[in-house]
Amino acid sequence: MDLPNCPKCGCEYAYEDGSILICPECSYEWNPKTAADDSIKDFNGNILNDGDSVVVIKDLKVKGSSGAIKVGTKVKKIKLLDESVNGHDIEAKIDGFGVMYLKSSVVKKA
Repeated sequence: MDLPNCPKCGCEYAYEDGSILICPECSYEWNPKTAADDSIKDFNGNILNDGDSVVVIKDLKVKGSSGAIKVGTKVKKIKLLDESVNGHDIEAKIDGFGVMYLKSSVVKKA
């Protein structure tokens, strides 16, 4: 049986315990039937995890600045937010701009 990777850390060694799956690396427990609904996915539908690198897929204007984040900008070590902030579900440090919130719909997994 092919089990999905852990939605928190991406570990491929998840195992079943009754109706839930358990990750041996981070001890995260989830129900595979509801986990897909709770996952944060990029523009292409890939599940994002804390620490992933992503690439911005369109130019983004930055409030309070005359600059913009250009398409193709690579962002490393993202942090997924437990609760969205004005529709933004990713926190990331972007060179030249500092810590910002991003929407998962404007990034793709690198």
